Amino acid sequence: MKDARKTRYDFNKLTKRLVHGMGQAIADYGMIEAHDRIMVAVSGGKDSLTLLSLLLNLQKRAPVPFEICAVHLDQKQPAFPVAVLKDYFDILEVPYVIIGKDTYGIVKRIIPEQSTPCGLCSRLRRGTLYEFAVVNGFNKIALGHHRDDLIETLFLNMFHGGVLKSMPPKLLSDDLCNCVIRPLAYCRENDIKQYAQQQKLPVIPCTFCGSQPNMQRQAIKAMLAEWEAQDPGRMANIFQSMTKLRPSQLADTGMFDFKKLEVDASTRHERREAMAKNSYIIEATNQEGRLKPHLKQN
Repeated sequence: MKDARKTRYDFNKLTKRLVHGMGQAIADYGMIEAHDRIMVAVSGGKDSLTLLSLLLNLQKRAPVPFEICAVHLDQKQPAFPVAVLKDYFDILEVPYVIIGKDTYGIVKRIIPEQSTPCGLCSRLRRGTLYEFAVVNGFNKIALGHHRDDLIETLFLNMFHGGVLKSMPPKLLSDDLCNCVIRPLAYCRENDIKQYAQQQKLPVIPCTFCGSQPNMQRQAIKAMLAEWEAQDPGRMANIFQSMTKLRPSQLADTGMFDFKKLEVDASTRHERREAMAKNSYIIEATNQEGRLKPHLKQN
């Protein structure tokens, strides 16, 4: 009985942490507004299933009305159990659509066997989901990326792309037709994993790109895990730094005009006069040619 109470207490604490994180992200970035039609992209992984679960709970108590539709892209990957998701959506009584498109076959034809298919696969999925959202009148696309994903992407882009960027919590597509939101942006992957296990969500393991141990993302994930073990809280600090950018303290001339930096003569003159009235003044140099401060005689 005591163990059961402890388990229930821990799960309630975990759920509150996830709900608070998601709610804070939604508020900070203005992700959900009244009468939004939100398309939740559900791959079958723990992240998207957790997102769907939390958004459905939020929908029941939110101060504004919004619609949710679960959308799964069936990429025609052999042996992928699409029926598992259909049955789960029926249990939830959530509106859903299964889009059938053989992006798996396209990727297998184009990408060599030993190469990572993630780039092409991601573009094909994104294009399909974007098109479906526009045609069917969904003004928001909700994706299940979490805090760890954002941090990993930051380092992937730095290490392999030479650019400081990641996945933003809210994104407007280049063609201005789709708005992508990531409500789990403040949530830790480990919390999501525990929630999915406790809720017995029908998680479908990825046997395509997610199963490749030599992926660059896996190497970044291992590096970050080692850092966190050595210095707990480092991941939180890294993410916080992503929300507190200081362009003048970096080196991007496109974000800050360094060429226009110059001393303000008026302010400098005022400062000089004020300093002269203080207890220290600067007199002539000594024999080594260095300036010597002397106490001002009253």
